[in-house]
Amino acid sequence: MHNSQIRPVLDALTDCILACEHCAASCLHEEHVHMMVPCIESDRDCADICRLTLTLLARGSRHGKHLLRECIEVCEACAAECEKHDHDHCKQCAEACRRCAEACRSLAA
Repeated sequence: MHNSQIRPVLDALTDCILACEHCAASCLHEEHVHMMVPCIESDRDCADICRLTLTLLARGSRHGKHLLRECIEVCEACAAECEKHDHDHCKQCAEACRRCAEACRSLAA
């Protein structure tokens, strides 16, 4: 894969990692943190799969491309969970997850 093909995906993965980490950390400071547990768990899973996908794609691993499908699934699940909440950090995270899933989808095709 050429750098021009994967660069937008790497950028989307990075943005998603940052948004998920920020959302999880922010959720921990919400008044009813117990209500945010599913969001925090989704954020952490999403950041982790995005981080691994980013690393494998960046190094040109033969395993990177097939991880894209899993990354899409986890990003979409995280976006769906974050969309249940009205907090700005959740909304921003959901948007980053949707963009990331779309970017991964374009490379996986």
